Amino acid sequence: QVLLVESGGGLVQAGDSLRLSCAASGRTSSLDHMGWFRQAPGKEREFVATISLSRGSTYYAESGKGRFTVSRDNAKNTVYLEMNSLKPEDTAVYYCAGRYCGYRTLSSASYDYSYWGQGTQVTVSP
Repeated sequence: QVLLVESGGGLVQAGDSLRLSCAASGRTSSLDHMGWFRQAPGKEREFVATISLSRGSTYYAESGKGRFTVSRDNAKNTVYLEMNSLKPEDTAVYYCAGRYCGYRTLSSASYDYSYWGQGTQVTVSP
């Protein structure tokens, strides 16, 4: 089993920055891709970014390109999401998710991820 715990959310103003963290524990060797998703009130969960822990390759949703950066520290079993120039429409609960090893292509589909954290709230005021 794998446990994912997000942290770093909070209330910020438009234009501010936040860095979210996702710490993994347990059978982390079974994971390769780590993704970030978000869900705003009344909306479906949507893909934000993903990273390959082994290769460092990344893939972003259009909404975050140029503003968000996903990174990893394999020694700490931690993945980060650096968010800059935040907008009110970025307000959501942000979740990290883990995908098993064995897939080369990064995925934006939530159903490809087997493990999920509990989420961290990000609120951006105008």
